Amino acid sequence: MKLSYFTMPLHPPWRDYGETLKEDRESILLADRLGFSEAFIGEHATDRAETITSCLMFIASLVHDTRQIKLGSGTVNMPNMHPVATASQVAMIDHLLKGRFLFGISPGGLLSDAEAFGNLDKDRGAMFVEAIDHVLGIWSGEAPYDREGQFWNISTRRKMDLEIGQGIIMTPFQKPHPPIVVTVMSPFSKSATRAGARFWTMISANFLMSPWVASHWKMYEEGCAGVGRTADRADWRVARTIFVADDEATAQRYGKGPDAPYRFYYKQLMRKLIGNGRPELFKEDRAMPDSDITLDYVLDKLVICGTVESVVEQLLAFRERIGDFGTLVYAGMDWVDGGLARRSMELVATEVMPRLNRAIGGGS
Repeated sequence: MKLSYFTMPLHPPWRDYGETLKEDRESILLADRLGFSEAFIGEHATDRAETITSCLMFIASLVHDTRQIKLGSGTVNMPNMHPVATASQVAMIDHLLKGRFLFGISPGGLLSDAEAFGNLDKDRGAMFVEAIDHVLGIWSGEAPYDREGQFWNISTRRKMDLEIGQGIIMTPFQKPHPPIVVTVMSPFSKSATRAGARFWTMISANFLMSPWVASHWKMYEEGCAGVGRTADRADWRVARTIFVADDEATAQRYGKGPDAPYRFYYKQLMRKLIGNGRPELFKEDRAMPDSDITLDYVLDKLVICGTVESVVEQLLAFRERIGDFGTLVYAGMDWVDGGLARRSMELVATEVMPRLNRAIGGGS
């Protein structure tokens, strides 16, 4: 099993913006030094807590300071960006990273972003599909492109000058394109089925209860079967909210206590997702009353915290519930205590993962 990293990020709105950006960069650089295989970075344009406004720009700032880690957009919110901008900017990032780029895509989940970009009352699912089809069509096609759609029309015919290269959109370093990854955030998600059918891979979100995570694999298998391919569990990335400490008392205090960054994180997510009509994400049974979804209940169910031994046991029990998967994605949090946050990442990389892999027969 591989180890990956994902950060939205999500910081208290009162923190200094420059300091949180510095902290977010430091977390990725640490992941690189510790041997994490990947790091995905989210983006939102209209949120004072989720403050990386362009994951591609942020990734560009890491190109020359990282060595082995693959860097992924987590995600490019496709309806909020013109497909030509997406195609050209992703191509550039892929060349800068010389193949260390993963192209994470989604329709975007923050409704204030959708409102600001004028998409709130549009079919963002249809926009997402059209946008990625345009991007892939641009990369596989030739100028002048001449692509028509419901939301965007793309051509460089009127001003194209092939002799000097004008009117040509750059293509990626990786051929035919960087690996495409989708984040799956709903029970029995059709996004998982689409990913399987289109030869993409998926990340199951860290804030979902285990029955819904398990449902993603069934949907992904259906998508693969529909196009005659066999789904490989090694391709499945599963994100979890994890904190590891040297002693149990510290783990419980920092993982679930009154001032825990994990408490702040889930308080924010519950406000957003339940407020958007999605309380089922935090239920293990859809029949559960909404009134039973308390913050303490969510923390108890979704935060895996403890010593190395305890966290390994919890992860093995989780894997038993959902089945095998290829990559564990560690969810990044605000660094209320930088020393404890760094130590947790270090313990996951150097202690938890080797023991986890020995336990499941995957070596060290």
